[in-house]
Amino acid sequence: MPEGPEIRIAADRIARVLEGQRVDDVELTLPKLKHFRVELLGATVTRIETRGKAMLTRFNNALTLYSHNQLYGRWYVRPRGQLPKTNRSLRVALHTQTHSALLYSASDIEVLDEDGLQSHPFLRRIGPDILDPELTPNAIATRLNEARFRNRSLASLYLDQAFIAGIGNYLRSEILYFAGLAHTRRPKDLTRAERLRLGRHTLSISLRSYQTGGVTNPEARVQKRKAGGDKTRGTYRFAVFAREGMPCDSCGETISRLEAGSRRLYYCSVCQRYPDTE
Repeated sequence: MPEGPEIRIAADRIARVLEGQRVDDVELTLPKLKHFRVELLGATVTRIETRGKAMLTRFNNALTLYSHNQLYGRWYVRPRGQLPKTNRSLRVALHTQTHSALLYSASDIEVLDEDGLQSHPFLRRIGPDILDPELTPNAIATRLNEARFRNRSLASLYLDQAFIAGIGNYLRSEILYFAGLAHTRRPKDLTRAERLRLGRHTLSISLRSYQTGGVTNPEARVQKRKAGGDKTRGTYRFAVFAREGMPCDSCGETISRLEAGSRRLYYCSVCQRYPDTE
């Protein structure tokens, strides 16, 4: 499933062709949405927002198109009249005079007014967006220490969208690795300094992924991997995620994998050693 950075990258692409533009034609293929075509036809897109893994396309008539890609949804941007070569099912098409924004395969799509946005069950329960420029390490450290979060393992907490929206499986492994924290630790057992360190890496790793199109390794590591023969993106992209059995770049220990929250988690048992095992 795409994570926050990927959804924001898709939103940026869509914003470049839709924001400030009049919608000349609309296609809504889900039966529950078809009656909204008349209301969206001729409306102007005012902005494209993301809330974690959800996207909000706002119009000047106070309506918003809510979409969540889930596992299979995907947005495409094409010059008008050109369709992508795909076997996916078209769900939404927003056409301007020059371009089209096309959503395929997603099923979690709604058209909402302001009251609907405020009462939407997903939007109501999620925490701050991981790429919100106003989110700070100190705010994350404080949030970690809240009663509803502080007793949970970091492995569980870092997949909970109510904690921070937009963090998914690969970001969880990468953030905990760079923060040097075992997935079994709980916020209540962390020192203030450790919570701040985790807050800093939560933001920096997510921002790096957004800026690089999904690469969480710092540039120096990427170049070192490339110099060592790792020429493909899949071999230099991550520090630990999907690298089971490979050596840690920092200490040489073999990267391990386990199932946590029914999702795979990767870690270095040396760099992320739990204090009690030292």
